[in-house]
Amino acid sequence: MLTPSTIERIRSAANIVDVVSEYVTLRRAGSSFRGLCPFHDDTTPSFSVSPARGICKCFACGEGGDVVHFIMKQEQLGYYDALKFLAKRYGIEVEEREMTEEERRTQNERESMFVVNEWASKYFHDTLLNTNEGQAIGLAYCRSRGFRDDIITRFRIGFSPSEYDAMSQAALKEGYKEEYLVKTGLSVRRDNGTLYDKYHGRVIFPWFGISGKIVGFGGRVLDARTKGVNQKYINSAESEIYHKAKELYGLYQAKKAISREHNVFMVEGYTDVISMHQCGIENVVANSGTALSEDQISMLHRFTNNITLLYDGDAAGQKAALRGTDMLLAHGMRIKILLLPDNDDPDSFARKHSAAEFREYVESHQVDFITFKTNLLKIDAANDPDRMSDLIRSIVESIAVVPEEIERSIYIHRCCEILKVEEKMLLNQVRRTRLVNEKRRLRDKEIAEGRARVQQNVGSVDADDDAHAANSEENADNAGRVNNAAQTNNAEQVNNVKEYDELLRSKDERNLQSLERLIMQHIVLGGNRKITVLQPDSDNSETTVVQYVAKELSADGLMFHTKIYRDMLADIMQAPPDTSSSAFFLSSSREDFSKEASSLLSNQYTLSASFASDNDAVYAEQVSRLMLDYKNLIVTIAIKRIMEQLSNDEVKSNPEKLMSLMQQQMQMTRIKQDLARKLGRY
Repeated sequence: MLTPSTIERIRSAANIVDVVSEYVTLRRAGSSFRGLCPFHDDTTPSFSVSPARGICKCFACGEGGDVVHFIMKQEQLGYYDALKFLAKRYGIEVEEREMTEEERRTQNERESMFVVNEWASKYFHDTLLNTNEGQAIGLAYCRSRGFRDDIITRFRIGFSPSEYDAMSQAALKEGYKEEYLVKTGLSVRRDNGTLYDKYHGRVIFPWFGISGKIVGFGGRVLDARTKGVNQKYINSAESEIYHKAKELYGLYQAKKAISREHNVFMVEGYTDVISMHQCGIENVVANSGTALSEDQISMLHRFTNNITLLYDGDAAGQKAALRGTDMLLAHGMRIKILLLPDNDDPDSFARKHSAAEFREYVESHQVDFITFKTNLLKIDAANDPDRMSDLIRSIVESIAVVPEEIERSIYIHRCCEILKVEEKMLLNQVRRTRLVNEKRRLRDKEIAEGRARVQQNVGSVDADDDAHAANSEENADNAGRVNNAAQTNNAEQVNNVKEYDELLRSKDERNLQSLERLIMQHIVLGGNRKITVLQPDSDNSETTVVQYVAKELSADGLMFHTKIYRDMLADIMQAPPDTSSSAFFLSSSREDFSKEASSLLSNQYTLSASFASDNDAVYAEQVSRLMLDYKNLIVTIAIKRIMEQLSNDEVKSNPEKLMSLMQQQMQMTRIKQDLARKLGRY
């Protein structure tokens, strides 16, 4: 069995557009891609691939799923073999063993750190909006930058009180452990053992991971302290959940727009991203002034292969535009450079212009990277032959890493026109450079494989056949326990399943299963989403979608008729409340859970933005109404079955049975009337 961390690495690395493109010719259609379905005799492009959601779906034959299930179907592989297939494609080492106690502890620590970060983010945001100090300092800063309320909420900007330990004390009072406050970097432990807040007196910018979890924070010092300060911003230190080289500020808020626009703007700072969002340009992320890493580029490549680098027009901005660009080119990214007018950065420029004006400026002033680099270095080289030689060598190295031959040819031709050199000479130099690069790559690969073999041999010496046998037996026992737990969960309600089976027939069964599928879609898509269902006769406290559905079913002694949905609900109920449901099920060791979750995510309604409202209040109403519809259908089916029995001659001749059924009918009718009143509110 593959470890959950291995499955997570494989799924994170696998780009569904890249994988599907090896089997299907895809063409962009808005934010998605379309092609002929490989699973049936398709004559029109019915096969849709959504890079933002990482799923595919044929709207003709119904086949679809995530990247793993596409490979399962296409290559006729089992679930774990498909994962290994992708692992090999992306060079990921496969771990097939049970997690150790240490690994389980680490996983629990990660979840605890996410919980603490989520609380801290809300605490900072509330402090900004609802305290005198937060409004006077933090909110005043936001107003000075022109940030609207909706933008402040979208990025959950906050403020940490100036009192040295205010946040730490509030967290401890809420029951959060000191250990995780320190591990997340929110608090720092003094030599005397007391805590102080790392970000005290600063405006807070939370870092959202690509799944929406808070992975870290950035804090900006304000007022007179900014004068002469070398470091106005401080960021979270590296931790179990935050690795700066793997995160991009604003990607969570931008990923839909990036996929829709098929382009991403790269800027340097938080306020650049926020001001551009406010301007109406949402496909923008920030690298916080550092060169892009392999992980960051891979993340962006999942959504687009077009990137526009935005920098100040001064000398520093021009040099910044050259950092890390060869790595982008090597990943097949098409780079454009946009230098803004003097004395402007993306933040100030966005505040002065509308989205239409911004886009017009982009179209008229951006240039491709090779042209930009050639012109810039040509100015530096002037008439110096040695510097010109270095310039050509630098240009060649950049062109050589471009994977597409056609693009390389275009770049070579353009450089020759600018530099006034022979195209044949430049072409030969690029070929030689590519050959050297390939030899270096193969050598590095051989070295890496040699090290892996040595480690494997060492491991095999330490291994013990009896230990392997014991592990296998233990794994089997664990699998059996999981299965038994899922099957016997809510055992006291097993009789309800039999009653359901008696109620469900043909159309009624299909309708009920359709509603159960829709409820489970909400759970898989956003089970950890917080909602507050406003009902006069119900507890209006905040809860998650998963908890709400489970509570509504339990309150009326109900359970899903569809067994896999019963098991999935029981399983997710054991996870921490903030667990991403989609990631939980897709990475599940149970293949049927992963496959069903993938199918639910690929449903045509899920692919539509209208499936679940972004407005929390509206979404809460959607989920509440769905549960009421579900209960109403169950009651309607029950009444129909009672009416059928009442028309039976045997029942008519049995006064006791007849009276019992009539009482049931009256009870069901009252419940249906109550449900009708509740449904009438929506």
